[in-house]
Amino acid sequence: MNKKDLIIRNCAEIINEDKIDSFMKKGIVYCGYECSGEIHLGHLVTILKLLDLQKAGIKVKVLLADWHTWLNQKGDWDFVNKQVKAWEKGFKSVGLNATIVKGTSFQKKPDYFEDILKMSLGLTVNRGVRAMQQVARDIDSAKISQIIYPLMQVEDVKKLGVNFVVSGTDQRKIYMMGLDEGSEIGLQEAVYLYTPLIPGLVGPGTKMSSSVANSFISIRDKKEDIKKKVNKAYCKPGDIKNNSILSIAKLIVFPKLEKLEIKRDKKFGGNLKFKSYEELENNFEEGKLHPADFKSAMIEAIEEVIAPIRKGWN
Repeated sequence: MNKKDLIIRNCAEIINEDKIDSFMKKGIVYCGYECSGEIHLGHLVTILKLLDLQKAGIKVKVLLADWHTWLNQKGDWDFVNKQVKAWEKGFKSVGLNATIVKGTSFQKKPDYFEDILKMSLGLTVNRGVRAMQQVARDIDSAKISQIIYPLMQVEDVKKLGVNFVVSGTDQRKIYMMGLDEGSEIGLQEAVYLYTPLIPGLVGPGTKMSSSVANSFISIRDKKEDIKKKVNKAYCKPGDIKNNSILSIAKLIVFPKLEKLEIKRDKKFGGNLKFKSYEELENNFEEGKLHPADFKSAMIEAIEEVIAPIRKGWN
């Protein structure tokens, strides 16, 4: 796989894709993370995308967004500071050779907030709320702090000096707002790589989130925990649209392991070995692969991905 294919694989959407080749020469990418709860497989999707860009020769920056975490009402400063330390340890265990930046290390400077105020002049309150719809806690009772949040996220792109941005699709409205208002602050051009969200293990209509019990698999989960969660997960036969286990296979297992082996008795068709996600999906949709056999294989695959990360964390 060439460098560009690595960069674009498994993206739900790419903005400014035509700039990839020219930006690769002196590429810097960042992804920002609120530091609350466990690092889980949902986060691992963007982390693996950062690893793809790293393999393509692009420098990586990880923003541990402590101020954003506080503004989005995820906890007090004592909680946030403890979380930042835990997340920094977690990121060092995943194999990223990244520059880790804490938000408050640069966000308190006067010129940072001057740009925030410049952008605020051109934006309505409704636009700010819409930008946060998939990100904010309790958006129906949004606080002013949660409208400042997306403006800061746009300014982060400028101040970190990046030309690639990685995020989940839930962040899309924030960055699109930035593209509309960026000229006010001299925002540089960048390629925006949006990765899909993994549905929550509990079923359709949810996303994997540490704030929703039993919806996520942590990078610190032991194999027995993974087994319990996967076996309980929604995985309706033939359903390829709202299937968290299939999403984990597509976005984590195949990019990391490049295969999936199904072990089953000969009377049920014998063992299977899939070398591509597309092949797996077709077999599952056509009913050639039972959810129970699929889940058994995924438990082993997820453990293979997580085990070295868990070891590095501990």
